[in-house]
Amino acid sequence: MEASGAKPISDDLLEILACPACKTAVRLEGDRLVCDTCGRRYRIEDGIPIMLIDEAELPEGGPKA
Repeated sequence: MEASGAKPISDDLLEILACPACKTAVRLEGDRLVCDTCGRRYRIEDGIPIMLIDEAELPEGGPKA
């Protein structure tokens, strides 16, 4: 479990990550990376983002258009 206030990934890594589905930036939201364009949510396990489209959580109602 993460220490209180600790980020699950570094800011440097966050800067270079992009959603594999729509190729746009993602933002950190708790222990997930969230795409601002399509709304997909990618989990982070042990500091490693799982950026697989098939394993992403879709927003309610499906991906944004």
